[in-house]
Amino acid sequence: MSLIVMKFGGSSVGTTERMQKVAQRIVQTKEAGNRVVVVVSAMGDTTDDLIDQSKQLNPNPPAREMDMLLTTGEQISVALLSMTIHSLGHEAVSYTGWQAGIFTEAVHTKARITDIRPERIFNALDNGQIVIVAGFQGMTEAGEITTLGRGGSDTTAVALAAAINADVCEIFTDVDGVYSTDPRVVKCARKLKEISYDEMLELAHLGAAVLHPRAVEYAKHNNVKLVVRSSFNQNEGTTVKEEAVMEQGVVVSGIAFDKNVARISILGVEDVPGVLAKVFGALANNGIDVDIIVQSGVQGGKADFSFTLSKSDKDKALAVIDGIRNEVPFRETTSEDDLVKVSIVGAGMVSNPGVAATMFDAISKLGVSIKMVSTSEIKCSCVIAAEPLNDVVRALHTAYGLDTAEQAFVGGPSERR
Repeated sequence: MSLIVMKFGGSSVGTTERMQKVAQRIVQTKEAGNRVVVVVSAMGDTTDDLIDQSKQLNPNPPAREMDMLLTTGEQISVALLSMTIHSLGHEAVSYTGWQAGIFTEAVHTKARITDIRPERIFNALDNGQIVIVAGFQGMTEAGEITTLGRGGSDTTAVALAAAINADVCEIFTDVDGVYSTDPRVVKCARKLKEISYDEMLELAHLGAAVLHPRAVEYAKHNNVKLVVRSSFNQNEGTTVKEEAVMEQGVVVSGIAFDKNVARISILGVEDVPGVLAKVFGALANNGIDVDIIVQSGVQGGKADFSFTLSKSDKDKALAVIDGIRNEVPFRETTSEDDLVKVSIVGAGMVSNPGVAATMFDAISKLGVSIKMVSTSEIKCSCVIAAEPLNDVVRALHTAYGLDTAEQAFVGGPSERR
């Protein structure tokens, strides 16, 4: 008898018809001799609708009350799913996050899980029940309801799987696995049979929306076996684990892209120690995350540097920088937001020369300029103009032999990453 955690996203339970199919799938897993814990998101666009309603009444609602409001979406889902399973002749019990023993730090709207006390879950499993837990939520030690931020249901599922020592955590979504890139952009994109935690973590951070980065981090830290599968068919999914078997000759596993990219350049800054610390310290103190940072050469004691960040943070960041002009004098700032970041990811990159050179060559052949570059052992990212993104992704998919299983990247100039 296996212990399985099954997580279903909002699209999987977006209608009563879909919820019935999900319930049937859960029952089939139970009838196959398994003990089952289910994590569910809010139905469809429920969370977005609740946010819209709140903003109509108060443009700046208190974070505590937003958590009180948004957790109702998952509470509706778990109750309805439990009722559906009962109608199929099986015992089920639904729990909110706090009833399931999920404790978080005292931060509203983006809390992190600090502890899980699953006694109530184990008691229900011992009684032969299917346990259904609301994702995305928990409770502080002081009894305050919190939410985990977007993608928090993935994190809930993986954290529960670790806490109860589940044999596998299955993430059911509207795609049937992790693909080499977005199939809507590259029609011949292929599903990966397996992928390593590190590769999946990079893809998630770089724009692939299949799994939330925090969930992958939790899985890696606790060695939780993840399987990404479709809610709408029985196809074999993609397994995420410590070390994945690399296909012969395949160096790059996937191509991700992020359309939420802006760039700010600060020009004519004094080239003295502590300048970057002041600028990025001020941005951090205002809750602004930055990504790629590039400093140009120094001329006449002055330097220029640029960095990328989310489009939604651009105006706030410009205001913060202007606010420290007395501390960090500069000539001017410029910004642009019609940008994207395209990235290649693969565990094989570390030991194969010419991978980055091939990326640069494929992009240049399209007449596209690369504005910024960032690399690590298993990824290379380029910031480019937004308009040619789809053509760039298709060209890279072909260049690295991902169009068909038989093709393989054979290397480029003698240069690493």
